[in-house]
Amino acid sequence: MLCQNCQKRVANIQYTQIVNNNKHVMYLCEQCAREEGKFISGSPLSINDFFSGMMGFSVRPSVTEQQLICDKCGMSYEEFKKVGKLGCENCYKVYGDKLMPILKRLHGNIQYNGKLPKRVSENVKVSKEIDALKEQLNIAIKSEEYEKAAEIRDKIRALEKNSV
Repeated sequence: MLCQNCQKRVANIQYTQIVNNNKHVMYLCEQCAREEGKFISGSPLSINDFFSGMMGFSVRPSVTEQQLICDKCGMSYEEFKKVGKLGCENCYKVYGDKLMPILKRLHGNIQYNGKLPKRVSENVKVSKEIDALKEQLNIAIKSEEYEKAAEIRDKIRALEKNSV
């Protein structure tokens, strides 16, 4: 296919522009695309750059990031950003402040709570519910809401009776 602009060279760039939900596609050669400012030559995006962007790393490292180096394995924070894997367990201590937001974003939480078997998890769930109700009971008693406190007490007794 020939370039839609010059009609001389082979079109090897597809330029798609969407304006007001109207899609307009142009097929251009490299030279015409460069002249119109629709083509930026340079190195293509690497997979490491893609994942670094997803994890929230900045493109240009700050001075403090360049200085962070693990004293046990020798891995720098800049290396970690490129590779995406830590060198050793000590890296968690060295890069701790910078890792916490990343871990929270990736896993939803900073602390790993683990998994429990179903029969055990039900007991733990009931135990946590009883603890929460006891806190509510204390608050109700301190604020002198005795009717509410009695209802909460009854709920606690029912849960304790069912869990035994």
